[in-house]
Amino acid sequence: MPIVAQSTETTDWVSRFADEVIEESERRAPGKPVVVASGLSPSGPIHLGNLREVMTPHLVADEIRRRGYTVRHVLSWDDYDRYRKVPFGVPGVDESWAEHIGKPLTSVPAPKGSAHPSWAEHFKAAMIESLAELGVEYEGISQTAQYTSGAYREQVLFAMKHRGEIDAVLAQYRTKPKAAAKQQQKPVDEAELEAAEGSGAAGEDDGSSGSAGYFPYKPYCGRCGKDFTTVTAYDDDTTELTYTCSDCGFTETVRLSEFNRGKLVWKVDWPMRWAYEGVVFEPSGVDHSSPGSSFQVGGQIVGIFGGERPIGPMYAFVGISGMAKMSSSKGGVPTPADALRIMEPQLLRWLYARRRPNQSFKIAFDQEIQRLYDEWDKLALKVADDAALPGDVAGYTRATGTAAGPLPSTPRPLPYRTLASVADITAGQQDQVLRILSDLDPANPLTSVDEVRPRYDRAEAWINTQVPADQRTVVRTEPDVELLKSLDEQGQQSLRLLLEGLAEHWSLDGLTHLVYGVPKVQAGFSADATPKELPPEIKTAQRSFFALLYHLLVSRDTGPRLPTLLLAVGQDRVRTLLGE
Repeated sequence: MPIVAQSTETTDWVSRFADEVIEESERRAPGKPVVVASGLSPSGPIHLGNLREVMTPHLVADEIRRRGYTVRHVLSWDDYDRYRKVPFGVPGVDESWAEHIGKPLTSVPAPKGSAHPSWAEHFKAAMIESLAELGVEYEGISQTAQYTSGAYREQVLFAMKHRGEIDAVLAQYRTKPKAAAKQQQKPVDEAELEAAEGSGAAGEDDGSSGSAGYFPYKPYCGRCGKDFTTVTAYDDDTTELTYTCSDCGFTETVRLSEFNRGKLVWKVDWPMRWAYEGVVFEPSGVDHSSPGSSFQVGGQIVGIFGGERPIGPMYAFVGISGMAKMSSSKGGVPTPADALRIMEPQLLRWLYARRRPNQSFKIAFDQEIQRLYDEWDKLALKVADDAALPGDVAGYTRATGTAAGPLPSTPRPLPYRTLASVADITAGQQDQVLRILSDLDPANPLTSVDEVRPRYDRAEAWINTQVPADQRTVVRTEPDVELLKSLDEQGQQSLRLLLEGLAEHWSLDGLTHLVYGVPKVQAGFSADATPKELPPEIKTAQRSFFALLYHLLVSRDTGPRLPTLLLAVGQDRVRTLLGE
C-alpha cells in the first residue's frame, strides 16, 4: 500500500517531515491512519499568521496522501475557549460586548449584521471559505460540541483524579516569571503578525487553586454563563463538584460524571487531545515553544493521559508588506480572505510551501506583489521546460494542486503587473480591458476577459483596494502644449521616432522594443543593440525619455510600464497627446 519514503537528500522540508511522520506513526499506531493536527481559536478575525498553523500540517498531510497513506488532518475549532476581550476595530462590535467576557465563544453574540448565530461561527465562516479555496482537506472538530456532548467526559474525570500529578508538572514552571519567558521571544515590529495562538488561548491559566486545592477544570457558571469560577470541593468517588462564581456570586453542586458545561484548562486540554486523537504531527507558534509554554509543558502532561507529544516544529512569524488602510480587516490584521482577494490560491500556497516552518516571510499587499507574481511565473516556465531545481519543482507542485488534483487556474496567465495596469487605466471597463489585452499579442488575441480570470479579478481588486487614489493612473484628456513647446530638438526627435514606429510596433513586444530603442537610435546605435554593446549614458537617456512620455501621457514622473500604457491609451489618443 504505502510507497517507500523518499530520500531526504534531494527533497524539500515537506518531504523530510513526511518521512519522519510516517515512521513515527508506524511506530505508535501501525496500520492506522496518520493523524496530524491544527487548532484555531475564532476569538476574532483569523489572520495570515494563524494560517501557518493549518498550512504546515496540511502540506505534510498532503505529501503523505500522495504516497498512498490514509491521513486525518484534525482541525480543532477552539470555540469553547473563553471570550477574553473585545477586539479593536471589528465592524459591528462595540464596548457593550465586554459584558460577554468569560463566556464560551459560541455563547457570545455575533457582530451586528452578521448572518451567523454566534461570535465563533461568524469568524469560523470566513476561514472555512478560505480553506476551501486553498484546497485544504481537513476534519473540523468543534470543541464546544466535544465538551457539551460529553465526548471528553472520561478524560475530564481522569484529569480530575490525577490532578496531583498534573499540578506537580505545572509547579515546575510556575516560579518562572512571564517576563523572563517573553524576553526569549523574538521582538516584532508593527508589520509582523505573530504566527502564535494557533492552538488555544495563549493567555488562559493552567488551573485554579482555592482552599480545596488545585483543579485542572473550569466550569462555566450556571447563572451568568461565565468562567469566573473556582472549584471549592470535589469528591473523586461520587464526582460531586461544587463551585462558586466570583462574577455573579452563584454557587452550584453538580456531578461531574453528568455535567457538560465546562472544560479542562488550556495547558491540560491540549495534551489531553493529543492522546485522545493520537496526534503524530502538530506545529506550534513561538510562544508555545518557550520554556514553560503550552507545548513544552504539554509534552510532559500528555504522558499522564497515556499518550506522546507529537512531532512539533516551531513556526516563525508571517509579516505583511504594505497593506493599505482600506483593508476589510479594519483595525486588525489581514486574513486569508484579504489575501485571496488580491492573489490566486496557488500563489498564497506557494508562499507557505517554499519556506521552512522556522523561516519567517512576508505576504505582499503593496507593489511587491507584482514582483512575487513575476517570480512565480518564471518558476512556472522553468517547471514547464524541465529546468527547475527539484526543491522548486516540489514547491510548485504543492502550490498548484493537492493529492486530490489540481486547483482551478487561469487559462491564460498574463503578467499580473500588466493586468493591474490595464485595470488601473481602464477603471475596469470590460470592453476597453478586452481591447487592450487583445492587442498584447495580435497573433493570438484574447476572445474574452474570462480567459485571464481569476487572475485579472485579483489584479483589479488589488488596484481598487490596495493602491492609494493619488497613485492611480489618470490619462490626460488634452496635450500638454506648454511642455511640447519647450522641448529641444533632441526631445522633439525622440517623439517623432516613436510616432513613426507606432503602427508597425503596435503589440506589447513591439512597443517594448520601440520605446527602449528610440534613445539607442538617437545615439547612433541600432535599436537591436544589447546593453553590453551600449555605453552607460544610454540608460540615462532612456530614463529621461520615459519620464517625458509619462509627463505627456499621465502628468507624472512614473506610471505603468510604458508599452502597456501606450496600448491602453490607444494609438489615436497617443498621437494626439504626443503632439503629432
